[in-house]
Amino acid sequence: MTNIKSLGKTIKMRFKDRRGKKSAVKRYTRSRAGNFTLVAFLVLGGLFSMLPLIYCVCTSFKPLDELLIFPPRFFVHRPTLGNYAILPDLMASLRVPLSRYIFNSVVISFITTFIYIFVALMAAYSISKSSFKGRNAIFWTVQFALMFNSYTLAVPQYLIFSELGLLDTYWIYILPPMASTMGVFLGKQYIEGYVPDALLEAAKIDGANQFKVFWSIVMPTIKPIWLTLLLFTFRDIWQTVPGGKIFSEELKILPQVVTQITAGGVARSGSAMAVTVIMMIPPILVFLISQSSVAESMSSAGIKE
Repeated sequence: MTNIKSLGKTIKMRFKDRRGKKSAVKRYTRSRAGNFTLVAFLVLGGLFSMLPLIYCVCTSFKPLDELLIFPPRFFVHRPTLGNYAILPDLMASLRVPLSRYIFNSVVISFITTFIYIFVALMAAYSISKSSFKGRNAIFWTVQFALMFNSYTLAVPQYLIFSELGLLDTYWIYILPPMASTMGVFLGKQYIEGYVPDALLEAAKIDGANQFKVFWSIVMPTIKPIWLTLLLFTFRDIWQTVPGGKIFSEELKILPQVVTQITAGGVARSGSAMAVTVIMMIPPILVFLISQSSVAESMSSAGIKE
């Protein structure tokens, strides 16, 4: 009883009444000036990161005399659509129609992206919710593989594809992204944090097999992850250039057409920027669809070990 009374006195001493007396508990909040400064800093940072995009769009509308002027101007003074209008004439000199390059880019990007999302998330589900031996060692291997990039793997990939007879085929575009471990890493972290074991056990009791559980329960639950993978995988595949592995013009994609146009020098830089702007449209559309899920997916990557 004495302890309760002393506790009550302590509480009364720490928290004063409301009649103008200062509380012992302080609240730390930013002032309006601090909020304005933070927002202004973020806006300026965002605008700075958009400078390459703005410059690309401005250059695509510059006439030839503004492209050759020195010192160069950042913004266009007399915009023109000539760089876009001349594209059909530039493409007409190609041995393969432009529609073939567009078809290759679109089909390869979408098919490879969806196959990779499906394969990566199935692997993540197996590692996170199965109990087979060695799954921790596999996950450590997945994390270790994140340190490698495409440049370090170029020579081994070339040797493997050469031995398998896959050079100058569509498999050059499809198979390399399947070895990426970013999807497995993010998927495993998110599944462990947001897919409870009780939910999976209930589905198995109802008679669902492993594939049914994965497709009907896990995939809808981890929607932010596969939307995030959709963005990053589509972006990487859309702009990939398999140098030294594709030789047939019928198998080449849009980024290689841009390379051919830019080979014309400064005089064609406006047309090259016009093609670049056109190529940026699909990734931007994919980003607008999946942007709300990217932050949630990246923050969830640190939930587990």
